[in-house]
Amino acid sequence: MATIQDKSINDIRIDYYPTHEHQGMKFRRGHALPFGAATVPNGVNFSISSSAATACTLVLFDRGADKPYAEIPFPEEFRVGDVYCMIVFDLDVERLEYGYRMDGPFAPELGHRFNKDIILSDPYARSLGGRDTWLAEPNWDDVYPYRSRLAFEDFDWENDHPLELPIEDLVIYEMHVRAFTRDPSAKVKNPGTFSAIKSKIKYLKDLGVNCIELMPIYEYDEWENSKPNPVTGEMLVNFWGYSTVNFFSPKAGYAATGKFGMQVDELKTVIKELHKNGIEVILDVVFNHTAEGDHRGHTISFRGIDNKTYYMLTPEGYYFNFSGTGNTLNCNNPVVRNMVLDCLRYWAADYHIDGFRFDLAAILGRAQDGSPLSNPPLLESLAYDPVLAKCKLIAEAWDAGGLYQVGSFPAYGRWAEWNGKYRDSVRKFLKGDEGQVGEMAQRIQGSPDLYFYRGPTASINFISCHDGFTLHDIFSYNEKHNEANGEDNNDGGNDNHSWNCGVEGETDDIEINFLRHKLIKNALSILLVSQGVPMLLMGDEMGRTKKGNNNTYCHDNELNWLDWTLLKKNPDLYTFAERIIKFRKAHPVLRSSTHFTHSDYVGSGYPDISFHGTKAWQMDWSAYNRSFAFMLCGDHAKRGIIKDDMIYVAMNMYWEGLSFELPQLSHDRKWHVFSNTDMPAGEDVSQLGREPLVQNQDHIIVGARSVVILVGK
Repeated sequence: MATIQDKSINDIRIDYYPTHEHQGMKFRRGHALPFGAATVPNGVNFSISSSAATACTLVLFDRGADKPYAEIPFPEEFRVGDVYCMIVFDLDVERLEYGYRMDGPFAPELGHRFNKDIILSDPYARSLGGRDTWLAEPNWDDVYPYRSRLAFEDFDWENDHPLELPIEDLVIYEMHVRAFTRDPSAKVKNPGTFSAIKSKIKYLKDLGVNCIELMPIYEYDEWENSKPNPVTGEMLVNFWGYSTVNFFSPKAGYAATGKFGMQVDELKTVIKELHKNGIEVILDVVFNHTAEGDHRGHTISFRGIDNKTYYMLTPEGYYFNFSGTGNTLNCNNPVVRNMVLDCLRYWAADYHIDGFRFDLAAILGRAQDGSPLSNPPLLESLAYDPVLAKCKLIAEAWDAGGLYQVGSFPAYGRWAEWNGKYRDSVRKFLKGDEGQVGEMAQRIQGSPDLYFYRGPTASINFISCHDGFTLHDIFSYNEKHNEANGEDNNDGGNDNHSWNCGVEGETDDIEINFLRHKLIKNALSILLVSQGVPMLLMGDEMGRTKKGNNNTYCHDNELNWLDWTLLKKNPDLYTFAERIIKFRKAHPVLRSSTHFTHSDYVGSGYPDISFHGTKAWQMDWSAYNRSFAFMLCGDHAKRGIIKDDMIYVAMNMYWEGLSFELPQLSHDRKWHVFSNTDMPAGEDVSQLGREPLVQNQDHIIVGARSVVILVGK
């Protein structure tokens, strides 16, 4: 390499000429932006901000070393406002690990918790070292357990880009990276990793899902709050990952190449392959709290850098706990808001992520004192950010502090919501509760009572998700069974709206198992014919069970791992799910981006949607009723732009069969049976385009606790 003396003075960029030296390290004042560590010619620019620190020191490690090889205090003249910035030259960036010491007052009552003895991770680090292998025993004496590293922009994306599929066309599949392939029955190389997902892309594509929603994939500590299982003695860990250490770094323990520091490239490779197969990727992001917990927790990063800025604090200096996990990020502080924006822009731009689901998103609308804001600046910024303009934004529109905003989440024309009311309504209806018909009529239309001005695509419809019972367990357990969590069965929700069909848990009773399968198929039927965006929980298509545990956050075992042998045990469930997903994708009348008008605006002779009872055109809205039908006119598909078939769906949750009078069809159309959940396996669902003709075009029998779907063509 040429020395400075070898170069003409005209060839030297003054920005990259060292002006200072300390412990043999050459450096100069750096650039305040961007935050984090970024390579520049011959060096690395380090930038970090703190509103209350009195001094900052950059700490440099060789990868894996017990002690740093250099500590460089930031000269006062390197400080720009609240930002410390420095360029350090001639670093081995491939081997570099770095952190910071922040000096300042330790005055918790004023919100400050500085401690210069602690080495802190960079909140903007693109990669973390120190926990490179899943559940490897950490060095508990490590002076710096979560080590900031650089990530390099040398990945070849070829022609890949976010898919930008219309949201109304999505079928979302919520999965946990490790749980999806960790079970030996998955029969994949490197089980439980990003790379193993590639082996299952064909499965996802065959099933028909075109979007996966990944539970948290950024760095967290699986050892957090670990303890022995009181039942088995097995170690309970932080399996789900809703406790973030760093928002910018993919979890090394989820990568087969994590021990080599290649988790960034491994994740990007999987995303590129999913996109090649027409499958979008949505990330579950947790900007409501961090892994530092309350005042008793570890100081890892945010607390030691600028506690008062990053967290919501009480007047006494304690942590507000709207997340239920000890602390709450102060997301509407401009500094924190900018970090969230920078983070999401990074995932969208550098990882080609298609969208984000925000855990406990109602917190993002709270002011610094915890009160709800009428116009939350963070939510508005996300909605109008140009980098995120094509990303899906999905809110879990509630938090642990009691703020429930389903239907009223500040949307700015962009946000969709996990529709918790859809989940509860469908569960109650499926188990035969009274008073649900009127509610169900709203839910299958995309909840116009909640999203009248936003359209049906604001509703992410789901009946099960990671948090709660699986679809199988909804119809196998009356009560939660969380004893294995070590919390005396006090954790997890009690409002499961479930029904065990007469026996708590697994049974060999043929009739009960047939009923349970029927109810699962009923749920899949309703979910896939509802307007809005359907979301399936990983494994529901094959009858996955968590044995009645509705809060398996701490189990790295069969309670969370997907048992792929269920495909052979329950082939009828998979076939039903696969065919009804294809049915939805084949019929645009099921995927409207606007609400129904209940009128015939195209002159077809039928309204876009109509409701029916056992008598055609006569709906029974009484509280005691447990059955109804609806018909969609295909001539109104996509506001009349596309012609589709007629769709008729009859739902009977009585314990006896009912005869439904069928609406008469015009234009030589006749009713054909796509599915009938009362029929045995093999006869319960047709192949697309091969639906048999209904013999009696005037009436159809809908069996007890059954759903029938007809196609008029």
